Amino acid sequence: MRRREFITLVGGTAAAWPLAAHAGQPIPVVGLLHSGAQGTWDPMIGAFRRGLGENGYTEGRNVVIEYRWADGQYDQLPAMAADLVSRNATVVAAFGPPAALAAKAATSMIPIVFVSGSDPVQAGLVASMNLPGGNVTGVYVVLIGLEAKRLALLHDLIPQAMLIGLLINPRSPDSRVQSNAAQNAARAVGKQILVVEAGSEGEIDAAFAALMEHRAGALVVAADVFFTARREQIIALAARYAIPTIYELREFVVVGGLMSYGTSLLDGYYRGGVYVGKILSGAKASDLPIMQAAKFEFVINLKTAKALGLELAPGLSAIADEVIE
Repeated sequence: MRRREFITLVGGTAAAWPLAAHAGQPIPVVGLLHSGAQGTWDPMIGAFRRGLGENGYTEGRNVVIEYRWADGQYDQLPAMAADLVSRNATVVAAFGPPAALAAKAATSMIPIVFVSGSDPVQAGLVASMNLPGGNVTGVYVVLIGLEAKRLALLHDLIPQAMLIGLLINPRSPDSRVQSNAAQNAARAVGKQILVVEAGSEGEIDAAFAALMEHRAGALVVAADVFFTARREQIIALAARYAIPTIYELREFVVVGGLMSYGTSLLDGYYRGGVYVGKILSGAKASDLPIMQAAKFEFVINLKTAKALGLELAPGLSAIADEVIE
């Protein structure tokens, strides 16, 4: 466990013990299992805590949160999930498709609330959206499955680009689905897709070198927790090589990415916190239907577009939910 995680856990536990002793019952523990890196997700974790607060739960006062961060190393998630189960977590909150699958594999008894960009039925997390059954429920933030829409937006901006790159993480359980969807969408508009893979910082550098070698005219970055954690590196490379790029999340565009299309992660994490709070208050995971984040965002960074020498068509600007100056 990293030092910062240890301090957070010990501090929360120390603050909670007096309340637990006074109430005569143990304080609940939320095991937070995340596919990404600590620090990168602070705004989202803040939204999760706000959702918990909707049901009267505050970290360090009447609930403890034990954090486990995989930092993009998805093969570590099963052991982390098993550790949370062995510590008798009251609820496991799993963020990202790999974390959700690892949590489900680790326990059929402890309630699990996921926030995931994968279709939870297709991923095998739940039986159905309305009646999830078992011990798993959560929030479906629609990120995977939007490859055709992102490609269409990129085509509207740069219709002359005939070869478009797709950056995927081969370690992601959704990499093949995203690759197939992008290639099908590209064929429909007479484009070609160049798939480049990266699951480490060094591989991201190599992927961009390959894009330049094949003279890709634009890039789609697949939805993946690892890429979100490395967004500043990816955006810097896209700027260095002057390759117009579309991402899954607004968070990329805020720090200099060209444009994004996807659902709001902040909204998804908030809803996940609400569901965890409901379960802590006595609700059963099997009785809580899968929530679907319905807030879609198309965001453009005008400064980045100008730096790339791109003229935004009036129609493209008009449909943007946000234009960052």
